[in-house]
Amino acid sequence: MIIEIQGILVSTDIITEEFCCDLEACKGQCCIEGDAGAPVTLDEIANLEDVLDTVWHDLSANAQATIDKQGVAYTDREGDLVTSIVNGKDCVFTYYDDLDLGGCTVKGCCLCATEKAFRAGKTSWCKPVSCALYPIRVKEFGNGTVGLNYHRWDICKAGIKKGRELHMPLYKFLKEPLIRRFGKEWYDELCTVADELKAQGFSS
Repeated sequence: MIIEIQGILVSTDIITEEFCCDLEACKGQCCIEGDAGAPVTLDEIANLEDVLDTVWHDLSANAQATIDKQGVAYTDREGDLVTSIVNGKDCVFTYYDDLDLGGCTVKGCCLCATEKAFRAGKTSWCKPVSCALYPIRVKEFGNGTVGLNYHRWDICKAGIKKGRELHMPLYKFLKEPLIRRFGKEWYDELCTVADELKAQGFSS
């Protein structure tokens, strides 16, 4: 089922499905699996280029060579702008390190170099909004219409399990990036619609 909120088409799966990333289980596989990079806008390509010097030392030699050859982004076979990738899968901005999750150390986690720099206060920009919104995918149609869909992927099974354990709806888990992309007024209306669907006993 599709609903419209301020001109944005929203799959109700985003409201009814429960999800919460489980980095302890997946170790950031969404940054290194697949056959294309993360979708980016022209403005985000400029942001990636601006922070490149800051994050350069965190990137692998292969990633650096890829960026030297084709830049931070390219056009994939579907005609979309995406971040450059290494060996057909890894985003060039990934790096590997141990991650402390409140006392639990995850060994060899795949992390984002631009987000690391942002959290360290070295940059004012974090990462592409498509990365922050995953597993929600934004689709922009030729007529200007924008659609939001829940992208299901086997590597995110742990996130589904954790979301159900926490009773965390997908749209609440991704509150901050949704507000970043569409604004608080839009998000508040999404919450209102979600409450109305819940009151009606709607489920996916």
